[in-house]
Amino acid sequence: MNQTALIVQSIVSLILVILILLQQRGTALGSAFGGGGESYSTRRGIQKNIYLASIVLAVVFIALALYNLTV
Repeated sequence: MNQTALIVQSIVSLILVILILLQQRGTALGSAFGGGGESYSTRRGIQKNIYLASIVLAVVFIALALYNLTV
């Protein structure tokens, strides 16, 4: 049972890393060269789904980590 939980946690962590890397940054390289351009945009469509999925997977990852700690 513990081995299965570790495998599931590894898979969740890989998917979580991919989802975080897919998220867009608002300023990109503009802040590296001193450009201001602070603008606020709301997440829509696939961006919002990726954001919500990363939150859910982060909660699942923490729950699995706590489960593995107690077992």
